[in-house]
Amino acid sequence: MKTIDDVANMLATERKKRNLTQTDMRMLIGMSQQQYQRVEAGQDMRLSTLLRILAGLGLELEFADPMQPSPENTDTSAEEPEDFWSHHQQHLKDD
Repeated sequence: MKTIDDVANMLATERKKRNLTQTDMRMLIGMSQQQYQRVEAGQDMRLSTLLRILAGLGLELEFADPMQPSPENTDTSAEEPEDFWSHHQQHLKDD
């Protein structure tokens, strides 16, 4: 997910997977229908609004480092954990 539109599309998809209408959703989380429609239309929203919607859908917010491969696609059981700073702060290293 890289844009607000991506988030809006994910929220609409997850709502539809649960067979909820926008009206159902707004009633579930206590939000006006106009406000909820704006969220799914891709308008900017507060973090508290996003968290409220995710809770209503039974989802959680997670952060992922796009520089790291996702755990589903790799077997890291035998690998040593990479030092966080090794690729994030290379410009600070003394040569």
